[in-house]
Amino acid sequence: MTDTTTDPTTDPAAETAADPTRAIDTHLRAYCEPDATVRAELVAAAWEADGVLVDPPFDGAGHDGIAAMADAVLAHYPAHTFERTTEVDAHHAFARYGWALVAPDGTPAVTGTDVVEFGEGGRIARVVGFFGDPVPAA
Repeated sequence: MTDTTTDPTTDPAAETAADPTRAIDTHLRAYCEPDATVRAELVAAAWEADGVLVDPPFDGAGHDGIAAMADAVLAHYPAHTFERTTEVDAHHAFARYGWALVAPDGTPAVTGTDVVEFGEGGRIARVVGFFGDPVPAA
């Protein structure tokens, strides 16, 4: 029997870890996934086991803590989805991108920028989120 745990053609988690944009998009999809089982699978695919997500109002650590943060988002913003609004700007083990939390009618409810650090395995190790438009010029 062939071990497929590290083959990106057969293992979705390995495929996600091999591509920073895919890891970020998987994270955003997980963050508003109402099905707890699917959310847990998406978080596990995108995140290192000891990852940390820090947003202005709260933070979570580990797969369970990050998945639980989605409960708060879903309670305040039912049926909303996260969309990446910029390309992923990445270098070394870091990336940044813009996002919007979008209502079912297409209206952005919240926007922001996330800064990501990837672990050695290519999955997300840390996200620090900022709400609002990019930092204005001085």
